[in-house]
Amino acid sequence: MHCANCEKKIKDNIRFEKGIKSIKTNLDDKTVTIEYDADKTTVAAIIQGFRKIKYEAKEVKPQYHTRGM
Repeated sequence: MHCANCEKKIKDNIRFEKGIKSIKTNLDDKTVTIEYDADKTTVAAIIQGFRKIKYEAKEVKPQYHTRGM
């Protein structure tokens, strides 16, 4: 995602993928955060949705920080 047009293309197309609940884009970080219904879709299916519109996507899991004792 390089520009506002890319951002719009992603939002306009990925929202139609089955099971998508919300899409948040961050143009500065070039990231897309998607909330989805795991009973209706998978990460692989969402990544395939990006391929359909000529974008490469990968899953990035949130990192949780723990405090040492």
